[in-house]
Amino acid sequence: MDKERLINKLIRQGYLKSREVIEAMREVPREIFVPESQREYAYEDVPLEIGYGQTISAPHMVAIMLEALKLKEDSKVLEIGTGTGYHAALAAKIAKRGKIYTIERIKELAEKARENFRKLDIKNVEVFVGDGSVGLPKYAPYTHIYATCSAPHIPDTLIEQLDKGGRLLIPVGRIYGELWLVEKNDEIKKKRLGGCAFVPMVGEEGYNED
Repeated sequence: MDKERLINKLIRQGYLKSREVIEAMREVPREIFVPESQREYAYEDVPLEIGYGQTISAPHMVAIMLEALKLKEDSKVLEIGTGTGYHAALAAKIAKRGKIYTIERIKELAEKARENFRKLDIKNVEVFVGDGSVGLPKYAPYTHIYATCSAPHIPDTLIEQLDKGGRLLIPVGRIYGELWLVEKNDEIKKKRLGGCAFVPMVGEEGYNED
């Protein structure tokens, strides 16, 4: 399947809705974010292995998350789990006047992501190596926070780093779980968005290494 067929399929299925997310998916080449051996599957709607026991999410799940986040042009975003950078690249295209801070615990993947951002001339993403489960307090607060790995619970530390009016999106459960949306205003609202499957978050607020 080619990129345009995939995008049209995701629109028909109701995953892709907003012009900003659709344009970002058109602009960012998913194939550069997967190993060469997987590139023929880049526009299939499936997760793909990227090494080190990690995966790049299926395009429909990326679409679900980006639509639920409702990023603005000037959003200040924290991503937990960079992988090779596909999700952050899409977010950077939508938040073109904003900034994406992304944290990855595996230094080889973080470096690959940096290389991919350089290739695509994406300058509004900064990659950090560390324990994403505790967020990145140095640059808080963020208008949006999302995780591409599943946590055992919604970490309070991430809610604390969310600005008022902000949105947090995080999978909860070990591998198979549910996607949760947290909205922070005068009170905290939490809403389930449905089932999902992600690699587990590892770290202080995530799961311990096996």
